[in-house]
Amino acid sequence: MDRLKIAIIFGGCSEEHPVSVKSAREVARNLDTEKYEPFYIGITTSGAWKLCDGPDANWENGSCRPAVLSPDRSVHGLLVLEQGRYETISLDLVLPVLHGKLGEDGAMQGLLELSGIPYVGCDIQSSALCMDKSLAYLVARSAGIVTPNFWTVTADENIDPDQLTYPVFVKPARSGSSFGVSKVSRKEELPSAVETARQYDSKVLIEEAVVGSEIGCAILGNDMDLIAGEVDRISLSHGFFRIHQENEPESGSENSTAIVPADISAESRSLVQETAKAIYRALGCRGLSRVDMFLKEDGRVVLNEVNTLPGMTSYSRYPRMMAAAGFPLAEVIDRMVSLALTGKIQ
Repeated sequence: MDRLKIAIIFGGCSEEHPVSVKSAREVARNLDTEKYEPFYIGITTSGAWKLCDGPDANWENGSCRPAVLSPDRSVHGLLVLEQGRYETISLDLVLPVLHGKLGEDGAMQGLLELSGIPYVGCDIQSSALCMDKSLAYLVARSAGIVTPNFWTVTADENIDPDQLTYPVFVKPARSGSSFGVSKVSRKEELPSAVETARQYDSKVLIEEAVVGSEIGCAILGNDMDLIAGEVDRISLSHGFFRIHQENEPESGSENSTAIVPADISAESRSLVQETAKAIYRALGCRGLSRVDMFLKEDGRVVLNEVNTLPGMTSYSRYPRMMAAAGFPLAEVIDRMVSLALTGKIQ
């Protein structure tokens, strides 16, 4: 049986470039090369596409060749520059391992749709929707999901600090991880927090601080056929959760620990998983996503955000939650491939 030809795209132009490279390394370590023939496409921070041997630490300096994903459906694969001419490599599937802007915001998904090549993960609409937290909140609310109270501030707008009840969180509306996020306890801190967020996005989200435990749930599947990973809980010693902001995240965080399975009641665990599935469906997700929520003391679950291409590093939450539910990363990859090719978990 011929191996499936899979392009694994990583890197990218967003602030999450380093995390994407680490995610791709973990995928490479767990990819069954008896089933799959991988083609690693690294995108540099300046936007250059390179076909390389793999996502190692020095991939940009290795024996790379310029390559692009052809939007021409008759090619159905890669165009690789070789001695002044382009050769073609046909592909069966694309596995994007990209985070943040131009990776999980619908841009890459648009190119993949043009190419006609099946791909892992959410489509254009759900990718764009989940990336914009304010729009995700509006759609989730229409489906009966509880969200924080929030305000948006565009590039040309100002907000009256006196209309808010503090503390609030100020964050880029369309950015990944916790880049540009600030907790504001006093109105005097608001202008600088907005400017910090604007370094990452012209649209800024201001949301009320939700008092409760930060929890997450990994979801895998399409439509009604969904697998929920174990729920995790973020235990904080101080401050707020800053994912991927640590200097050496592999050795742990200075203020947070992810507890998997979460130390919550069985009833709360079930509610969190069912709410995560409801959010996933309401926002049109497919393939996989990590749904981040708050669990309040009164038992209510509040949406925080949805990551449509969550981190796959050795310390990332999504693979840990799936592994705790009995699905190691190699099996998760197999199931993601099956979902992209057939629409079903096999």
